[in-house]
Amino acid sequence: MIASKHMLTSIGVASFLESTIVPIPLEALLIPLMQARREKLWLIAAVTTLGCVLGALLGYAVGYFLFDALRDFIFTELTTEAQFSKFQAMMKQDGFWFIFSTGVTPIPLQIAMLTAGVTAYSLFFYMLAVTTSRCIRYFGLALLIKCFGNQTENIIRKYKWRAVSIGILIIAAIITLKYTLFDTTL
Repeated sequence: MIASKHMLTSIGVASFLESTIVPIPLEALLIPLMQARREKLWLIAAVTTLGCVLGALLGYAVGYFLFDALRDFIFTELTTEAQFSKFQAMMKQDGFWFIFSTGVTPIPLQIAMLTAGVTAYSLFFYMLAVTTSRCIRYFGLALLIKCFGNQTENIIRKYKWRAVSIGILIIAAIITLKYTLFDTTL
């Protein structure tokens, strides 16, 4: 795949599939690919992001339309309309950060996609959160490879969980500050 003339198409399809049905992070594939094809580093990051964003749009639609089709079953067998309304209000209030955090961490994006679709979360803010988080993830990876070259894999292996923990703490701090400064109903 690395030397193939269909490399970009393949990575776009892989990214689409990773964001929709295969919850395995692409980094294991992207790191060697980006290292071997440094002349296309930024293009690989862009195509990967685009594939993921298109997959995320499909995932949102599945959640939205699947919920619509199963609405009666869900409210008679799984939850009440009142509980769902509370959940929907939580998503409306903090959905951006929930979606964003699943986009930058190894948590499967499918969780956020279906949740956003089911709750009819704002499509604009959903796409903004997915696009921003995945740009950070894939262009950040490209930047690491640009700066550290073949040492990138070792750096990621060494600091991955620290970075994930710090990222989650930052997002939690933002949400906490939001509630502390603007709203007292945490």
